[in-house]
Amino acid sequence: MALRQLLRGQIAWPRLEAAAKAVLERYDEPAGRVEFLDANNWLSTPMVINDRYFVKVISEQHSLVHALLTTGRNIGAFTSGTAGFFEHFGTPLQMAEHERDATKEMQAVGLSVPEPLEAFEVEGLGVLVLEYLPEFRTLGELDEPAVRAIAPTLYAALDRMHGAELAHGDLRAENVLVADSELYFIDATSVRDGIGEARAYDLACALGVLAPLIGPRDAVSLASEHFETETLLQAREFLDFVTIRPDHDFDAGAVKAEIENRATR
Repeated sequence: MALRQLLRGQIAWPRLEAAAKAVLERYDEPAGRVEFLDANNWLSTPMVINDRYFVKVISEQHSLVHALLTTGRNIGAFTSGTAGFFEHFGTPLQMAEHERDATKEMQAVGLSVPEPLEAFEVEGLGVLVLEYLPEFRTLGELDEPAVRAIAPTLYAALDRMHGAELAHGDLRAENVLVADSELYFIDATSVRDGIGEARAYDLACALGVLAPLIGPRDAVSLASEHFETETLLQAREFLDFVTIRPDHDFDAGAVKAEIENRATR
């Protein structure tokens, strides 16, 4: 438990209070109701202010954890036969600014994301302010029929993102939100160089998210409607790496077999 708390980078209340007060002042809110979210997120402390602003507060400890995760991901990419393509940002403010910019880039190409409002610094903390989406559910919280219904939209959105030379870099069930039957991406990270490999990694992550929810065969079949067999084969090379991540739990061998079956048709 102590290690988990350390990795989560818990922030002392006076600093969190300073961040919340800064948001209220910047948006001319006379009073504030703050709700902390019980999210599986080691890279920020998320909270909702006045049911209007989704705020991610990033500490020095969160930045350290991001550096460790980035190193691990790049090592994993290397073992998959490609150079590491994840990028670390040195300060909490830089992390907040990057996610703001990545979210704006996705928005600019027509993808649904929470409206990125701003990123700023308070007492050494990076503060990212986004639109709050009320009554959303994560992809992992949907029942199987709902996942089947939304899966083609997820693949189509990824295809659109990749066509614009963008990659998400951290696709998992918690980072795909559904509100009013619309799919939203959150928590985009950064990739450097190797954009083709990053896109294949995104697809491998999407397969890893959907396979346990709708089955490997349907996950691959639906992906094939938006991605060429060559792209699926590239994604196959990342599946072993993706499956060892703590936020993915699926049978990589079964997904590989479905991809290989489709490639030999």
